[in-house]
Amino acid sequence: MTLRSGGRLIVDALAEHGADRVFCVPGESYLDVLDALHDSEISTVVCRHEGGAAYMAEAQGKLSGRPGIVMVTRGPGAANAFVGVHTAYQDAVPMILFVGLIPLPHRHREAFQEFDVSGWFGTTAKQVLVLDQAGRAPEVVAAAYHAALSGRPGPVIVGLPEDVLVEQADVPDVPPLPVSNGSVSERDLTELGSLLGGATSPLVVVGGTRWTADASRNVTRWAEAWRLPVAGDFRTYDLIDHDSPSYVGQLGYGRDDRLAQRLADADLVIALGGALSDVPTDGFTLRQDRAAVNVVVSPDPSLLGHLGAVKQQIVASPAAFADAVDGLGPPGEVTWSAWTEEARAQQVEYGALPDPSTFEPDDTAQMTAVMRDLTDRLPRDAIVTFGAGNHAIWAQRFVRHHQPGTLLGPRNGSMGYGTAAAISASLAEPDRLVVSIAGDGCFLMNGQELATAVQYGAAPLVVIMDNGQYGTIRAHQEQHYPGRVSGTQLQNPDFAALARSFGAHGEVVRTNRDIEPALDRALAAVWEQRIPALVHVIVDPLVLNP
Repeated sequence: MTLRSGGRLIVDALAEHGADRVFCVPGESYLDVLDALHDSEISTVVCRHEGGAAYMAEAQGKLSGRPGIVMVTRGPGAANAFVGVHTAYQDAVPMILFVGLIPLPHRHREAFQEFDVSGWFGTTAKQVLVLDQAGRAPEVVAAAYHAALSGRPGPVIVGLPEDVLVEQADVPDVPPLPVSNGSVSERDLTELGSLLGGATSPLVVVGGTRWTADASRNVTRWAEAWRLPVAGDFRTYDLIDHDSPSYVGQLGYGRDDRLAQRLADADLVIALGGALSDVPTDGFTLRQDRAAVNVVVSPDPSLLGHLGAVKQQIVASPAAFADAVDGLGPPGEVTWSAWTEEARAQQVEYGALPDPSTFEPDDTAQMTAVMRDLTDRLPRDAIVTFGAGNHAIWAQRFVRHHQPGTLLGPRNGSMGYGTAAAISASLAEPDRLVVSIAGDGCFLMNGQELATAVQYGAAPLVVIMDNGQYGTIRAHQEQHYPGRVSGTQLQNPDFAALARSFGAHGEVVRTNRDIEPALDRALAAVWEQRIPALVHVIVDPLVLNP
């Protein structure tokens, strides 16, 4: 062992835990960490805004199942990063936010950029830790990783006082702590089998985190063997192959009303990986009867987010459950085949793109036409991202997913997420196509991160739906205050020119005739030049949904 500074101990501990990338906006409060990163094999991605950096870390956590790492400075930097922490918390995604803090002797004196790290983040993070001695850095990082990954994953905050980071300590590294997957007992399987045996209209709802590719395949195989219909929870519907005869659509905002009715009518619902929260249950109005038969399978014993009856709880990760049911077939002929087939047929119908001959005249471009031409060009492993807004409904309805980790969208409805997530995904998976479907309002919240993409070689395709407004709020406005548009209109730039100013490729689409050549040129820029590409689609502001 040799003497190492607190900053060096933090970076070495991150390397010990397998961190390969850090997203940051630099600050003088954690200079020693930045200095240690200089000689580290961990890649440092310098972002243009702490919110964008936090979103990028959250997206990496979604993709990898390992904590995304973000570093910001005290006060304003921490405040700007808060939006990504809230996203990680509500989306149950492992993330660690390192925040530089004022020196210890300056505490409680209203020092420059002083704030209460526990007070700010204590209710929106799984744990808040503060490094008060340099020698404890390895154990603090190990504890942060364990908290972020265990049970229901989420964000952890680590405060780094400026003076502690330059202290020297002679301490060993701490290896990663094991994280339990929970387990499914024989009794659990017997009880679940009994519930299935008495059902005539069951429904499986997959969601949450801690999924693996194997878990997705095994659950799909189990569902198909039992002929079970499987719906995806809000923005987690990539957990089952959309070509599977068991896939029946996604719940939550923008869902098919017929699927929501099936959730209400099912005589058994198995919530696998997450809980039946307010979004899939339409504000806790579906399945709230005390007699409803609900099974919840998740690693979270607290049932956070669930409201309603629970007949059986299995405390296990999706991976543990998938292993337990893999190869387990029904004891006899199932009684719900027609129920599943009908639900599947409705999903195929709902997700089908209309024939081009039905499109309106070419006086403007239409997002449905964009999605038709775009989805024809998507590889099966393409990663699709979006933020919050009506623009996302086109992607939710018409993009087909075939494996987990191909959808990155904020379940907390956070605007500005899509572009940052696309950049993160492109850095993590440079050989895969990454496409962000963006709204004009959503894009400009973190559009400056295109500079980050160009700087570090990320090459996503960004498709912007420009309707000159905050469309989701306009839709609510028209419902509650018809004809009184207020506070929702936008004056937009030439997004294609903006993209080119960053060194990206830019296209403008004004009519349906423009779509195919624009997409072809944009994709050529992504694959051949390895630069980001942006397609600016100008649409009718009165078309608020597919």
